[in-house]
Amino acid sequence: MLVDSHCHLDFPDYAEDLDATVERARAAGVVRMVTICTHLSRFDQVRRIAERYDDVLCTLGVHPHNAGEELAEATEERLVALSRHPKVIGLGETGLDYFYDRSPREAQQESFRRHIRACLETGLPLIVHTRDADEDTMRIIREEASGSALKGLLHCFSSGRQLAEQAVEFGLYLSLSGIVTFKKSEDLRGIVADVPLDRILVETDAPFLAPLPFRGKRNEPSYVAHTAAVVAAVKGVDAGELARRTTDNFFRLFDRAVPPPALAA
Repeated sequence: MLVDSHCHLDFPDYAEDLDATVERARAAGVVRMVTICTHLSRFDQVRRIAERYDDVLCTLGVHPHNAGEELAEATEERLVALSRHPKVIGLGETGLDYFYDRSPREAQQESFRRHIRACLETGLPLIVHTRDADEDTMRIIREEASGSALKGLLHCFSSGRQLAEQAVEFGLYLSLSGIVTFKKSEDLRGIVADVPLDRILVETDAPFLAPLPFRGKRNEPSYVAHTAAVVAAVKGVDAGELARRTTDNFFRLFDRAVPPPALAA
């Protein structure tokens, strides 16, 4: 059993074959998929997809690319209110992206802080996107959550060793995408080898970043099995052990998510 902790099933890439995409994931042993909100204005579409399938959950949040345009609407109070929906298991993705800088950095930082505060109020985990912003990401997390029990993960982790160590020390998880399978990702695999297995999740970030051997094609939740196989090899465990451990990690972090009966037993 595997969990795809981060995908985007509301994206138009799946408009024609969403049912088949979900079925392929089930056939590959994926017991839960988390479809991630990137625009507050699209939350209704994200929520409806989660309501459509028993094994699909969702989040609520504003991607840093969209922070500037949605900052006025994405208040802490609104995040808290909308997050009460039972299918919402986390807040994000939020964070900082200084690589593209598609929103002003001040807006990204303020949006990030609001999501953290909403997480602390609701007890929901935080889903963090960070690119070329390692120092500010951890600084803001520490400033907002100092002395508090903030839960969360760094999604699609591909940053350096220092951020990995700081995140794990803080109590965060690292979620690994298809990037870990790429030939050029030797440094990342070296970092993953040293990250405690009880702090690792796997994801697709579908439709992006398809793992080998599908690189360059549309990604989908069933492909998380290929990422998990590489992570298992890096960690020196078999695929079944990796699946069990990362799935246990997921339900420990996202404690609003209900495990399938086989795991609950």
